[in-house]
Amino acid sequence: MAKKIELPIVINIILLIGFILLLVILSVKYSNQIYQLISEPDLFKDMVLAYGHANILIFISFQVLQVIIATIPGELVQVAGGYIYGTWFGTLYSAIGIFIGYLIVFWLTRFLGYPLVKVFVPEKKFDKINNLIKSKRSDAILFILFFLPGLPKDFLVYIGGLTPVEPLKFFLIIMLARFPALFGSSFIGAHLEQENYLLAAIVTGLLVLLFILGFLFRDKLIGKMEVLFAKQRTEKQKGSGEDSA
Repeated sequence: MAKKIELPIVINIILLIGFILLLVILSVKYSNQIYQLISEPDLFKDMVLAYGHANILIFISFQVLQVIIATIPGELVQVAGGYIYGTWFGTLYSAIGIFIGYLIVFWLTRFLGYPLVKVFVPEKKFDKINNLIKSKRSDAILFILFFLPGLPKDFLVYIGGLTPVEPLKFFLIIMLARFPALFGSSFIGAHLEQENYLLAAIVTGLLVLLFILGFLFRDKLIGKMEVLFAKQRTEKQKGSGEDSA
């Protein structure tokens, strides 16, 4: 007999579809304009500073919007933050905006999507994901995924919201992993504003190289981590079995 889908699940499906449609509409309608705006640092700086004392809130709001509309390149907003506020404050304000955006995405996705996971994902498969998230090794894997250039970090937060990961641990790991990239982007923006083009070009080249390497080898690296984790888990289970015998 087919599993009966309860009314709350139907409501969550409707809300999930509405949320996805909203993201699509925002992406189609505004992402191009935002992309053009933040790719012109002087124009973006004048627009943000025109809000006076509220300029920091406006910039943070742009960073939050970039996280929610994951198709907008986050590096552009972060470089613009360094261009406007300097390396350290640009990093700080970008980190605040990213954290708020991650919170919104994580809890919306968990609220709308998590009940669907329990209904449609087989129990054994769900348990495997649950064990992976709760294991100590998963912390390192999670850190590497968010630290490694070339991976869509914002989309990973959407995925994280669909798992039973502990929010505090999740956000602590990803914010620590994201800090070097945020600092690097803000550093580039700050030195572009100071017209230190050579230094900005060197750092940009280094980050682009890391991005390309991460993009090319991400699947192999992730695959090796999964194999290593599976072997260690198997050895642990064998050891437990021998002890019990």
